Amino acid sequence: MQTGSFKGKARRMRMPMFFLGVVLVLLLTLSACGNSTTTSSNVPTPNASTPTVTPPNDLITPGTLTVGSDTTYPPQEYIDTTTGKPAGFDIDLITDIAQRMGLKVNIVTAGFNTIIDSLVAKRFDVVISAVTINADREKKVDFVPYFNAGESLLVPKGNPKNITSIEGTCGLRVGVQNGTVEQSDAQAASAACQKAGKPPISLTVLQDQTAVVQLLATNRVDATYQDSPVTDYYILQNPGQFQVGGGVVNAAPEGIAVRKGDTSMLNAVQTAFNQLKAAGTYDALFKKWNLDNAQKISYLDRRNNAVA
Repeated sequence: MQTGSFKGKARRMRMPMFFLGVVLVLLLTLSACGNSTTTSSNVPTPNASTPTVTPPNDLITPGTLTVGSDTTYPPQEYIDTTTGKPAGFDIDLITDIAQRMGLKVNIVTAGFNTIIDSLVAKRFDVVISAVTINADREKKVDFVPYFNAGESLLVPKGNPKNITSIEGTCGLRVGVQNGTVEQSDAQAASAACQKAGKPPISLTVLQDQTAVVQLLATNRVDATYQDSPVTDYYILQNPGQFQVGGGVVNAAPEGIAVRKGDTSMLNAVQTAFNQLKAAGTYDALFKKWNLDNAQKISYLDRRNNAVA
C-alpha cells in the first residue's frame, strides 16, 4: 500500500544493483515528465462467478473496461512501487465493478487536468480519479457518486505558521495539483487576500500530487491543499513529519465519470456499484484502505447524477 516515505533511509547494496537502481530512477523520472503521455496497465481480475450485470455495449476494447485515472493521488489511486501496478481504493472499486460485468480492467494513467476531456474524446470508457462532482464537470459528463471528500491543508508537524484555513495563507507559499478544485479555491482565496489589501498566496501548481507533497517535505512551500483523504494518507505514511492545518472543509461527492448520453455504460456502472454496496464489498474497501466511514456514499445517494 505504501508509495514510499519522504524520510531518508540508509541501505546497503552491491554496485551492480546500485547502477540498476539509478537506471530505474531515471526511467521513472522521464516517464513522469510530459503531461500528454498516458500509460496503460492491466489490472488482473480474479476468476469471478457468473457476471451479475450486463456489460456495456460500446466498450473501446471488447471484454475490457478501459479506465482513465491520474495515479498520483493516494490512497485512492497510485502506482505501487513494489509491484509497479496501479493500486488504491478507486482501483479496487472499479476492478470489482468490472468483475460484476465479467470484464477485465485496463487502467490508463493520464494527467488530471485533461482527464475529463480525454473521456469525452473516447480515450477511456470511464474515469475514476477522485473527481469531485461540480456543475462545470456535469456539463461534460455524467457521474455515479461513490465517495464523499472534503478539502484540507497539510502542514509541517507543529504547524509553525499557525495555518488553519486556505483563506489564512495570504503571503504564504501553498502547493496544489493542477486542475483540482483545491487549485480553484486557492486562487479564489488569493484574490480575496489582495482585495483585502493583503499579499496574495504564492501558489506552486504541479501535475503530480506526490510532487506537490514533496514541496512541503523539502520546505519549498508552507502548506499543500488537497482532498482530505490524501492529507490523512501522507500523515499516516510519514509519522512525525506532517499534520492537518485546521479542519476539513467543502465536503462534496466524488464520482465515476461516464460520457454524456452513454446510458449503457452509466446504467451498468451504477447497477454494479449498488450490488457491491449491498454485498458489503464497498464497506470492506473502506476498512482495507483505512478510510473514514463519513466518506461513504449512502444508499439515499444512489443517483446517476449528483448535485455538488
